[in-house]
Amino acid sequence: MTTISLAETAPARASASFYRAVWRWHFYAGLLTLPFLILLAVTGGLYLFRYELDGLIHRDLKQVEIRTSAMAAPSAIVANALAAIPGQAVKFVPPETPSASAEVTIRTADGTRKVAYVDPYDGHVLGQLPDKGTVMWVVRQIHSLAYFGPVANGVIEIVGGWAILLVATGLYLWWPRGRSGGVVSVRGDAGKRVFWRDLHAVTGAFAGLFVVFLAVTGMPWSVFWGDQVNRWANGNNFGYPAGVRVAVPMSDEHLHHAGPTSWSLEQARVPESVAKAAAPIGLDTAVAKFDALGLTRGYAVNLPSGPAGVYTGSVYPNDLSRQRVIHLDQYSGEPLIDMSFADYGPLGKALEWGINVHMGQEFGLANQLFMLAVCLAIILLAVSAGVMWWKRRPAGSLGVPPMPPRRRTLYGVFAILGIGGVIFPLVGASLLAMLALDRLFWPMAKA
Repeated sequence: MTTISLAETAPARASASFYRAVWRWHFYAGLLTLPFLILLAVTGGLYLFRYELDGLIHRDLKQVEIRTSAMAAPSAIVANALAAIPGQAVKFVPPETPSASAEVTIRTADGTRKVAYVDPYDGHVLGQLPDKGTVMWVVRQIHSLAYFGPVANGVIEIVGGWAILLVATGLYLWWPRGRSGGVVSVRGDAGKRVFWRDLHAVTGAFAGLFVVFLAVTGMPWSVFWGDQVNRWANGNNFGYPAGVRVAVPMSDEHLHHAGPTSWSLEQARVPESVAKAAAPIGLDTAVAKFDALGLTRGYAVNLPSGPAGVYTGSVYPNDLSRQRVIHLDQYSGEPLIDMSFADYGPLGKALEWGINVHMGQEFGLANQLFMLAVCLAIILLAVSAGVMWWKRRPAGSLGVPPMPPRRRTLYGVFAILGIGGVIFPLVGASLLAMLALDRLFWPMAKA
């Protein structure tokens, strides 16, 4: 009977040991990510409504009174902007609506870029901001930690990978195993730890998959993984989608150097103008050409950077099918390359769709509100985790979950998590660092 009893309890012991190991690494994942996840949730929630908020905050620059008079020519708008801000005009954004201002990006003598906002009816300069200096652009830079430099930007990649591990281990811990409380309902009141445990678990169970979606769709912007996948997806650093091959001279300039572009086109090289013996067509003709070609309003025009430069019209609206980039020869005005979302390969289309949903663009207001709910759920998860930890931790201790009695169980969990570390190398490096710290500061119990 003793032998049978021991045999029956062995699986239970193994299961309990595995549970402890998962709990321990779930704690580590939370320790690393929760402060950053709160930052990402707050800034991401704000950025979902970037057009509305920027339009409100900068309404004196972005909004004008609608008049019945004709709008000024693009060249006149640019000339007025240069009179207010001496330098070289590098980009022109025609007004998207009759009540919107025009924007002119100018590179000054010291190399900085400024944006002049101009009333398109009378050419009056309304004011200026640094390039990417709107409130929502700052929020976006903080969201990616790019505001704090490339090293901090790399931290986001690590946080994204750990967030996926956090959800995976959390779902394992949530799994009912015969329980009814704390699965889809919350027990107790706010003064009890079980309330916060259930609130954390139930929120994570419902929001977990969407948190993973945000983490995965945010990875294309990451400093290492995103860059490598982008280069691989575009092939040989060329960048144009499959099927777009045009026999025109190509420069060494990439599209993303000129300004924000879609992820799939960041490595796209810009063609060169060839009919240099002719006179340049000028900005007015180029804008008229883009309009005639049906480029959706809201587009930006990058101006030729030299004798071989081109006029590049690009637009990335909420409707993915209307994404489009057109390069015009600055002398003949003929399109050298005209590509749209339909020209992207399957991987590019999938990633762009994910990015569009991530940013709350694909399904209008419903998309914005749903992603806002996910951001609020992330904040609730972080707050409930902090309260739960505070109530559980022993006095004077960090409160790391106890070591599993079987050492090989911990290694098994680490090996499973290591799969994510292989897919995301920076995450893998951080996993090894955490394993080293675990061995150094919290020695394992004997097996």
